[in-house]
Amino acid sequence: MNITCPECNFSKSVDPAKLPDRPIKVNCPKCAASFTFNKTLVAQTPSSEMQSERVKTRVSQTKVETVSVIGNKQSNRIICNACGTVQNPSAKCLHCGAAIVATASPYETQNFAGFWIRVVATVLDSFLLCLVQFILTLIISLVIGFMGIAAGEDPAISLIIWLFGTTISLGYAVFFTGYCGQTPGKMALRIKVICTDGSQLTYGRAAKREVLGKFVSSILLGIGYLMVAFDQQKQGLHDKIADTYVIKL
Repeated sequence: MNITCPECNFSKSVDPAKLPDRPIKVNCPKCAASFTFNKTLVAQTPSSEMQSERVKTRVSQTKVETVSVIGNKQSNRIICNACGTVQNPSAKCLHCGAAIVATASPYETQNFAGFWIRVVATVLDSFLLCLVQFILTLIISLVIGFMGIAAGEDPAISLIIWLFGTTISLGYAVFFTGYCGQTPGKMALRIKVICTDGSQLTYGRAAKREVLGKFVSSILLGIGYLMVAFDQQKQGLHDKIADTYVIKL
């Protein structure tokens, strides 16, 4: 079944089985026009009448652009319910290939992740990090012991082990957040970090949030983290510094 835009006549073939039996709103990936498509009506209408109807629609219908308000920012992005990828209107999800007309939801309908669910995700990540650090530190200590160096008696060795653990902690958060917006703890609870304009994080933005932002939130006696519980968009100080949101998938 073809879905044709009444504005620019761009046509896209879609499997009818993936379309619901009700009118749906479709965004043209070429001109970004928004229009209503009714699978049942199209199936019952002869092709000549369909063409005439498209012409009438194009003349009478004003071009509508889907604009959602997120905080004080505007965006026409949508989020795929199949995989959670935020993207511009498109016929198919850029990440998983699911049909957008069947699986996309307006971005503004997504819920921001609150304080307690983020605390639980942090606890899960902390447990995993402690386990990894314990194993790696044990390996390093054994290697140093085989070299005949007493780790507890040499301040330099103790400093190296501490720096190693700190690097692992920061690298863990920056890598996972920059790679997919989710640490393992966030994956388990199906929450994700995104930019306030709806785009995916870069490693630079992830470092700004996880290193600089969380350092500032921490030195203010944790007030930066508590802001999540009272902010309308559930942003902590580190989120505001990096211009990010945490959403539920």
